[in-house]
Amino acid sequence: MPLEEEVPGMLIVGFSTVIGIALLITLLLCFKSNNNRIAYIWICTHLVLFSVAGYFLWMAISFDSTHWMASEEISLLMGISSVIWFLSMICMIIGIFKFAKPTLS
Repeated sequence: MPLEEEVPGMLIVGFSTVIGIALLITLLLCFKSNNNRIAYIWICTHLVLFSVAGYFLWMAISFDSTHWMASEEISLLMGISSVIWFLSMICMIIGIFKFAKPTLS
């Protein structure tokens, strides 16, 4: 899919910055907290998988549309991205449940 010249760089920098900051904050909170470490690990796993899904989606968006099997390749990349995104959402839900679980002090 053709994009304006500046858009790919802005997308990559913006996505990487937001995910990097979120991962850094989550890791800092994990190391500071004595409770819920497993929940933070699930959230970190979500962020990593979400980044991988974003990579496959980016590959689908930037695929050469003149390739003779472009439609099939783009569909495959989007399918892979969707499955990885689904797994990342499962990790996030598990992390939320772990945070919601009452801790014994």
